[in-house]
Amino acid sequence: MNILQIDSGILGDHSVSRALTAAITEKLKAENAGASVVYRDVAAAPLVHLNGSHLMAASANPEGIDAGLAGELDVARDALQEFLAADVVVVGAPMYNFTIPSQLKAWIDRILVAGTTFRYTASGVEGLAKGKKVIVASTRGGHYSAGSPISAMDHQETYLSSVFAFIGITDVEFVRAEGLAISPESKEAAIAAAHKEIEERADFSKAA
Repeated sequence: MNILQIDSGILGDHSVSRALTAAITEKLKAENAGASVVYRDVAAAPLVHLNGSHLMAASANPEGIDAGLAGELDVARDALQEFLAADVVVVGAPMYNFTIPSQLKAWIDRILVAGTTFRYTASGVEGLAKGKKVIVASTRGGHYSAGSPISAMDHQETYLSSVFAFIGITDVEFVRAEGLAISPESKEAAIAAAHKEIEERADFSKAA
């Protein structure tokens, strides 16, 4: 099994999502002897946000691309290849202002590539990244799950589900810790519940 772990929390050792992704990856490794892990920290080493030069370079003569742009394209290709090679992708996705961190969006922009992970056909979009499993460690300061009066403001989990479905990945599982900013007691209980869920999950590598 090839595991790709993506962290995007900006709080370093204080990040709850990072603690959860680490626990999920360790659980996967324990369940799958010989599993390999590729780690990318998009907060510590951010990908350059997609811009017009990156798109234009796809049809340009490689010899005419300057060194700086060529380096950015190489990093983007590396991120895409890591994703394509993964069987399971573990994503740390804290909610910032109702959506995902911009650093995580920059990574998503590098894995949604027409002709590689999806294509447009006469009958609609076809996802080309089928067969992968995604496990998202979702952290939120408030309560945004179904039934919450502010659930409509969740553009984090709903966005991620849509993005991965678009490229053919429908096996997307969320391990959630929310209410982290309500009180110290609420934070402690949410973190404990999320870790308990990870520990008690029979086999993370199988479909939920």
